[in-house]
Amino acid sequence: MIQETDSTDSQPRETPRPDPRNQIDPRAVTAWRITGALGSLTWMIIPVFLGVLAWEDTLKWWIPISTAVVALVYVTAMGTIVPQIRWKRWRYQIDNHEIYLKFGIIVVRRVLIPVARIQNVDTRQGPVYRYFGLSSVTITTAATTHEIPALDDATADEVRDTISRLAREYDLDV
Repeated sequence: MIQETDSTDSQPRETPRPDPRNQIDPRAVTAWRITGALGSLTWMIIPVFLGVLAWEDTLKWWIPISTAVVALVYVTAMGTIVPQIRWKRWRYQIDNHEIYLKFGIIVVRRVLIPVARIQNVDTRQGPVYRYFGLSSVTITTAATTHEIPALDDATADEVRDTISRLAREYDLDV
């Protein structure tokens, strides 16, 4: 941890770790907009279903209409606003001893993954990412799996290989 001395009481105080240096690919915004909008459209099924149920009773039409409005707002947010903010917040950094991730919109997470704990690292690519030439790098430890999303394919391969090399070198040193 970085320590500074406070000029008023000459007690050392800890300063926060600087944000990770690397940002994910800007094409992530478009890919996330598409997947967010498509995934959110499933919420439109609810107002349609409620509309069918309320077809005979005109007094209950406010239920599907209000549900449709809420669903439309949700689809709009997930298809336009959230991906841009998410992209601006996503950062990562790979050092010799740890991988540092920072992400989140409302709840900001800062994750340190010790190289010594890494068991597996691989790349993953769904149809939308494939269309945009993007891949995710997944880092598996004994406790959980972490993901660095939306890197261009070449960067994802480089990140995967670098993390794998660091984990192998740590195993050789121990």
